[in-house]
Amino acid sequence: MQENNWDMAITGGTLVTISAKMEIIEDSLVGIKDGLIVAVGRNSDQEYAALKTKDTIDASGCIVMPGLVNTHTHLPMVCFRGMADDLPLMEWLTGHIFPAEARFVNKKMVYDGATLAMAEMILSGTTTFCDGYFFEDAIAEALSAAGMRAIVSQGFADFITPDKPKLEKRMAVAERFVTRWQSYAPMITPAYFCHSPYTCSPATLVNIKEAAREAGILYLMHLLENKDEIDTILNRYGKKPVRHLLDLGVLDEQTVAVHCNWLTKEDMAVFADLGVRVSHNPESSMKLAAGVAPVPEMLKHGIKVGLGTDGSASNNDLDMFREMDTAAKIHKVTSLDPTVMSAETVLKMATTGGAKVLGMEKFIGSIETGKQADIILVDMNQPHLTPLYNCYSQLVYAARGADVKTSIINGKIVMKDRQLRTIDLPTAMENVRVVAADIINQKLC
Repeated sequence: MQENNWDMAITGGTLVTISAKMEIIEDSLVGIKDGLIVAVGRNSDQEYAALKTKDTIDASGCIVMPGLVNTHTHLPMVCFRGMADDLPLMEWLTGHIFPAEARFVNKKMVYDGATLAMAEMILSGTTTFCDGYFFEDAIAEALSAAGMRAIVSQGFADFITPDKPKLEKRMAVAERFVTRWQSYAPMITPAYFCHSPYTCSPATLVNIKEAAREAGILYLMHLLENKDEIDTILNRYGKKPVRHLLDLGVLDEQTVAVHCNWLTKEDMAVFADLGVRVSHNPESSMKLAAGVAPVPEMLKHGIKVGLGTDGSASNNDLDMFREMDTAAKIHKVTSLDPTVMSAETVLKMATTGGAKVLGMEKFIGSIETGKQADIILVDMNQPHLTPLYNCYSQLVYAARGADVKTSIINGKIVMKDRQLRTIDLPTAMENVRVVAADIINQKLC
């Protein structure tokens, strides 16, 4: 008999576990204590009949599932949402985003933008994310207040950035950042993010990787987002990007490559051999006409692939349900094969697959006993979700972020009945509007 001292029980509804066996349990029950899942079964199971709990959530009419894992974001860029759309990647980046960041990014802007971004993610079912930006300390502080789970990555590039005016001081900043936040895992986990092979010199790439290895943290970078990157690196170093990074010795199982739209079969073999992980961001890449990552081929090679939204300046939202729908469909149309990237495959990428990419699969990504209680309830009593034949198909092809009714992170309710509990939404929205007004006044939008 189980001890009758659970903190929370989620009863009823259809449980989509995303476990190794991919069990789907009707009229389910999930028990939570001290932030962990301590029981998974049916509401009618006799062993739970006499249990008492501090809080009970009725999930009738809902799908109960793991919280979504967004493997790549730049949260403060919600402040630039819609500011410079319908442009090629490099024109968008160098002509608009970099200048705006140089002018407007400061610690308060980062905190305010991150807070609004987290509100958007909680409301749309994301419980864990991986961010990379400037003033990452401020993002970690906002994260702590919001109660989300994340990897927060201190960024590096070989140009003056808003938070590191002197290049020679960047490692000291990074080391202080890691020291401050490393003890907060698994809620807050620090990492290092080199922007790209074309904005970071070989020395920077190698030095940051060595520091990441010494600290035992992830090392992330944008890679092969745009086809032009191939010629840029080839002309500069006489090698294509993946070979360049391979020869520098920065690729291993603690490396996460973001985008990878122009990865070749040879590149995939290198990734598979070394254990390099990939974050797939289809909507951002589509909007910037940057390319389509060969994800079906990556999966065949055994490469770990998760889904990400990228920042709101290039997406323009943080809704992982929309990202799943796009990820499934774009590969079907580019391959002319409707069987690739099934709904089940994509849902795994957005949950347990993302957890594996971030090295957090022991903690999150599925609903199983012993894992962290990061759980969302999706309200299926909606016209666009009726009728229900297949849970995976309905979640990927029909559901929206706005259908998420309740979000639980680390066993704590952060949103219930569409009401946020850890973020003052009107204030968060107003703070970002103030940033936008300044941008408009400066005529940079």
